[in-house]
Amino acid sequence: MQKTVKDYIRTIPDFPHEGILFRDVTTLFADARGFRMAIDQLLHPYAGARIDKVVGLEARGFILGGAIAHQLTKGFVPIRKKGKLPGRTIAQGYTLEYGEAVMEVHEDAIAPGEKVLIVDDLLATGGTCEAGIKLCERLGAEVVGCAFVVDLPELGGRRLLERLGMKVHVLCEFEGA
Repeated sequence: MQKTVKDYIRTIPDFPHEGILFRDVTTLFADARGFRMAIDQLLHPYAGARIDKVVGLEARGFILGGAIAHQLTKGFVPIRKKGKLPGRTIAQGYTLEYGEAVMEVHEDAIAPGEKVLIVDDLLATGGTCEAGIKLCERLGAEVVGCAFVVDLPELGGRRLLERLGMKVHVLCEFEGA
């Protein structure tokens, strides 16, 4: 039987808090075939689409986004946690499963009118990606899509992003939080 992307992802119970089933994509990244499969499948819906930059959300989105940007021969833009970028930045606060945080992007990372694809490993509540979308749009970009390896549908992130008008692409889903 041929493996799917989901087969490469391990579940770690009670991390980072009791009752949480953490979906660990590092096992996917560590397997050459699994990683290539994920990158190819994340790219597939955007074949032929105009994309100027790939945006990766900290931290595992950097791994995926960098590989996708390489495949597309496009630039890569990291959106990072507050205080991690050395240049002038703009910031966006958001809520996530376990609290609140602030994301930043360099103010010159994306030019007005550029089309961007946002990439991350996991879609839970959608707060991190929503902050990324807002940062990109504040810089004048058009977000052409949001791509994730894993969706946790019970947490409602996909519904949130679709209400914002985003096209959402996910490779697999896991039930539970």
